[in-house]
Amino acid sequence: MNVLVYLVYPIMIILLLWGSKLHGRDVWNEEAFSLRQMKALQGFFAICIMLHHIGQKTCASWLDPKLIEPGLELFVPYGYYFVGFFLFCSGYGLYQSYRTKPDYLTGFCKRRILPLVFSYYSTGLLFLLARFLMKEPLSGLNIFYYVSGLKLSNPNAWFVIALPFFYLAFYLAFRHCRSEKNAVLCVLLFTLAYDLLGTLIDHNDFWMRGEWWYNSVHFFVIGLLFARHKEAITAHLKKHYLLYFMLFLVGLFVLDALSNMAQGIFSYYGENRHVLDKVFRRWVCLLSQILASCSFVFFVFLLGMKLRIGNRFLAFMGTITLEFYLIHGLFLELFAYNFAGVAPSLYHLRNVPLLILIVFLPSLPAALLLKKWDHFLAALLSGERKHQAKSND
Repeated sequence: MNVLVYLVYPIMIILLLWGSKLHGRDVWNEEAFSLRQMKALQGFFAICIMLHHIGQKTCASWLDPKLIEPGLELFVPYGYYFVGFFLFCSGYGLYQSYRTKPDYLTGFCKRRILPLVFSYYSTGLLFLLARFLMKEPLSGLNIFYYVSGLKLSNPNAWFVIALPFFYLAFYLAFRHCRSEKNAVLCVLLFTLAYDLLGTLIDHNDFWMRGEWWYNSVHFFVIGLLFARHKEAITAHLKKHYLLYFMLFLVGLFVLDALSNMAQGIFSYYGENRHVLDKVFRRWVCLLSQILASCSFVFFVFLLGMKLRIGNRFLAFMGTITLEFYLIHGLFLELFAYNFAGVAPSLYHLRNVPLLILIVFLPSLPAALLLKKWDHFLAALLSGERKHQAKSND
C-alpha cells in the first residue's frame, strides 16, 4: 500500500479553501449562487469525479481482491453526488439565462445542445481509436454501435447523452408553454418519465444501461425550481440558517446510511434475483439516493452562503469541466487494470498516486484541445449555414 495516496484528501481540502473567505454572523456571501462561485465548485467536483473513476478502477468492492490498491474508497460511492451538482447548475443556469437574456431561446439548440453532441462524438471516436490500438476484438456490428453512439465508446459519456434531452425538454417547455409554471411542470414530468424508463430497463450494454443514468437527473428540475424561487428560498434559509445547516449535516450521514441499507435490501439488480417487483425495488433505491444526494448538494450550497469559494485554478477548471469529464477516462483506461473491461490496458499502473498524476496532468491540455476542436466544429457549422443563406439569396 502506498500511503502517499492519502495526501489526496488534504490536497483537495486545500484546493477548495485556497482563496476562500468565511463570512461571520449575520453576514452572507452574496456570491453564493453566482456564476463565478458555481463554476469554481464545478471545477472542484470535476476533479472529484476523476478521483471517483480512479477509485472504481483501484479500490472498489466489486474488484478482484488481487487488483485492489486502497486509498480512494471515500470517492467510490459518491459519483452521483458530484454529477448531481452539475445537473443542478445546468437547470439553475438555464433558467437564470432565460429570465435575464432577451431572446435566449433563439438559436438555443445550436448554442447549447450541439456542443454537447460534438463533445460526445469527438471523445467517442478517440476512445474507438484507442480500442483499436488496445486490440479489442471488434466486429463490424460493434464498430457501427460505437460510431453511431448506440454503445458508449467512452464509458463515462452517459452524462453527455442524457443532458441534451433535458436541455431539449427545457427548450420545448419554455418555448411552447403559456406560463413558466406549466413549463417547469412539463420538465418535471419529463424527468419522472425518464426515471420511469430507466427503472424499467435492465442493466445492459446500450443506453439507459444502469442506475447511474438516472439517479442524479432530478437535480436538473430542482435547479430550475430553485432559480425560479431563489429570492424566497434564500431569505427563508437565512432566517433559519442554523436549523437547516444542522438538518442537512445530519442528513449527510443518516440519509446516506439509509440509502446504503435500502440498496442492500432491495437492490437495483432485481433482474439477477429473478424477482417480479424489480421496478418497485429500483424506485425504493432511487428515492433513497434522491434524499441522500439532495442532502449533500443543499449542504454544499448552505456552506456557500457563508464561505466564498474560488481561486484561479478552480476558475480555470470551471471553464473546461465538460471536456475534462469526457477526456480524463481515456488516460485512466490506458493505465488501469484493463481498457474499458474489454481489452488489456497499455500498462497496469498499480501505484495510485502516480496513476492520479498520469490521469490528471495530460487531461488538462487534452480538455483544452477538445474545447477548441468543438468550438471549431460549431463555428464551421455556423459558417456553412451563413454560406448557404447567401447562396439562397
